[in-house]
Amino acid sequence: MTDTPPRPPADELLTGFLTHVRERPDAPALLQHGEETTYRTLYETADRERERLARLSLAPGEPVGVLAPKSPGTIALVLACLLTGRPFLLPSPALADAQLAELFAQAGCRHVLAPRGEPERVLPPGTAEPLPLPADTAFMLTTSGSTGLPKIVPLGRGAVDRFTGWAGPAFGIGPGTTVLNHAPLNFDLCLFDVWTTLAHGGRVVLVDPAIAADGRRVLDLVARHEADIVQAVPMLYGLLADAARRTGTALPSVRHVLFTGDAVPDRTLAELPRLFPNARLYNVYGCTETNDSFIHEVDTGTTAFPPVPVGLPLPGVRALVLDDRGAPVEGPGSGELYVSTPFQAPGYLDPTRHRGKFTGHPLGLDDRPWFRTGDLVRRDTDGRLHLTGRADFQVKVRGVAVNTAEIEQVLLRHPAVLEAGVVARPDPLTGRTLVAGVRRAPGTGLNSLQLKEHCARGLPGAAVPTVLRITDEPLPKTSTGKVDRNALDRPAERRPAVTNEGRTS
Repeated sequence: MTDTPPRPPADELLTGFLTHVRERPDAPALLQHGEETTYRTLYETADRERERLARLSLAPGEPVGVLAPKSPGTIALVLACLLTGRPFLLPSPALADAQLAELFAQAGCRHVLAPRGEPERVLPPGTAEPLPLPADTAFMLTTSGSTGLPKIVPLGRGAVDRFTGWAGPAFGIGPGTTVLNHAPLNFDLCLFDVWTTLAHGGRVVLVDPAIAADGRRVLDLVARHEADIVQAVPMLYGLLADAARRTGTALPSVRHVLFTGDAVPDRTLAELPRLFPNARLYNVYGCTETNDSFIHEVDTGTTAFPPVPVGLPLPGVRALVLDDRGAPVEGPGSGELYVSTPFQAPGYLDPTRHRGKFTGHPLGLDDRPWFRTGDLVRRDTDGRLHLTGRADFQVKVRGVAVNTAEIEQVLLRHPAVLEAGVVARPDPLTGRTLVAGVRRAPGTGLNSLQLKEHCARGLPGAAVPTVLRITDEPLPKTSTGKVDRNALDRPAERRPAVTNEGRTS
């Protein structure tokens, strides 16, 4: 093995990884397609990638692009960037070529790399002017791009180290721990699944993107490799529950289950204790811009699950709720959520896209950086926060203000609903028409009349979707596994998965 390269003295992620390379070189680090990659092999592959980076004659601090599917080789390439202090942009390979070209140009990436020996994707030239990188930038992730070109989110080494330093001990990740990685590598969930696990000597089971939506095959991976920890968006748990119900499978090896990124349907939540009989269940809340910020452990001893809160702040996280007048909400009450975390980005790479998102304390009470989440929350008497909607999902229908995120939460409370998304489209008469896409559970026969009655019990009349599209197939997703609301409002004849469409009065 080649000599360990020099590293910054406070780089906890690399310090941990390299400690396991030295002390446990033959321990498994990654597993994909049934093949294990040891810590020794992963480091040696990263070292060869480091040599390739050196031959590019990059300027000090010049970033590179990493564009490749999830694989041990891609992880080794990212490690090579980390080992040499080279910032890198890691976008979703699912983005269009033109979007990728603009992102790489914006980040100043003259070189876009795939792992050694793998074909590199040829992109058109980007037109954006390179933007300066904040000091200490390591990872550059992107938002989902649901509102246009994704925003680049630069994360400093210190922010990443603080997160991996918290997450490993918090969930008992160490040698012998197996963690399932379901998310794409460009998703911030990988800071936990992949990078925290490698920093603490665990083994990462990589779910190939080609089978990520196949509940039976992912269920088999978790069972066969006896995963200890699973973190994913709610979509995966619905798929796993469906597959487990058909096969009679349970997953007793799993001791921690984390769901994040979206609301969990009641039906799915109710099945998790049976699917994971020995696991503790957690709802984790955070944004790409801030990383994880809140956590709530679900009481699995109950037979009826109330709506799951986002919970209480993680260590070092501060939260502020402002009402619609901009006054702080002390104690129980509702308003918009602002957070300040030890793990957050300093801002978007393009400062023109901040739009007031990255701020100081909105009331000027401290010098910490704060992030305006855009989430509307309610604080209960125990101090726990509950999501109630999105400030940017507020629309007017027939002159009445409604929140499409709140409508989605009501839809998800129906026991036959597995997924839901709501979008407001322009309407010359009402101003906005609400269109809902709903995936129903197999065999339930849920129809639009039943769903209309359910909505009417929990929503004002103006907030009941005008168009209800019910399907037996998964709803369209963004690259991060969330429901792609922009794709919901397509004509029915262009959506072969739609099996039941109704208009409410």
